[in-house]
This record gives sequence, structure tokens and C-alpha cells, in this order.
Amino acid sequence: MEAIIGSFFLVAASEMGDKTQLLAFSLASRFRKPWVVLAGILVSTLANHALAASVGGLVSQHVPPRLMAGILAVLFIGFGLWTLKPDTLEDTQSPARFGPFVTTVVLFFLAEMGDKTQLATVVMAARYQSVSLVTIGTTLGMMAANGPAVFLGDKLAARVQMKWVRWAAALLFFFFGLLSIIAAVRGG
Repeated sequence: MEAIIGSFFLVAASEMGDKTQLLAFSLASRFRKPWVVLAGILVSTLANHALAASVGGLVSQHVPPRLMAGILAVLFIGFGLWTLKPDTLEDTQSPARFGPFVTTVVLFFLAEMGDKTQLATVVMAARYQSVSLVTIGTTLGMMAANGPAVFLGDKLAARVQMKWVRWAAALLFFFFGLLSIIAAVRGG
């Protein structure tokens, strides 16, 4: 349960103001079919995060626990610093040839490649050594962050200060980094 909860909160917080959340805003306003866009985000996130968690699970099987804890500490702290830098979305308004669902799946999957939430999924799977639980947690976190973006995007953007959300997400990454440092010092 810790893997689901930790993964959920880390990804939900770090997704706030992220380029994929900006993409969710954009797709929802472009297609005006929030349920279809949200379904596309779900399918894309499940595929992307299952892949990422599998990589993390594989890595954790081949790296000694103490070294893994040290690597995770550095990565978590790095992600915390990365989170403090606001993302932007290069908007390309080309016509959608494949409809809202397929367009959302493809664009969201590609936008997540190498993104901090995808890399955080790799790291969380390595930390918890559970591909399925981390995939569930990170996917739920993405949906919790992007659902409101799809349905209430304009209203939320006017009321929530992204600076504070980024700081909260960064603090979560730093917290996991500290836990990993402690684990590395203790020997895994």
C-alpha cells in the first residue's frame, strides 16, 4: 500500500504545472470532449508508466541495495530541483487527423517520454520493487492531477498559484531523497 500511496502523491504533486498537464488543458479545450480526452490520458499513462515501472523494477534487481539507495537519493533530489523550474508547452495547432482519443493517447504518451513523472515512475519502481503497485499509484496520481485540468482547467489556473504547488512537489521529492540517503547510509 505504501508503494501506491507514495507513488500517487509524488506524481500527482509533480504533475501540477507540468507540460503534460498543460497538454491536458490544451486537448480538452481543443476537442471539447473531456471524457474522451481523459480516457486517452488514462490509456496513455497506463502504457507509459507500466513501461517505466518495468524498467525501474529491472534495474532494482541488478543493482545492490546500498548503491541503489544512493542513486535514488541523487535522482529524487535532482527531480526536486527540476520540479522547481516551470514547464512550457510548445503548442502546435495542426489539425487532428485521428480524433480526440487517438490524438490524446499519442500526444500524451510522447509528451511523457523522458518527463519527470515518467522518470519518477522508474525511480519509484526501483525503490519499492513493485511494477504493478507503482504503476497503479502513478497512474492514479496522473489522473488526479489531469482530471481537474481537463474539466476545470481555466477556472483552476486562475485560482491556484503554481509556484506553491511546485514547491510542495519539490519537497516531496526531497523527502524521498532524504529517505534514500538514510537507506544508503544504513546499507540498503
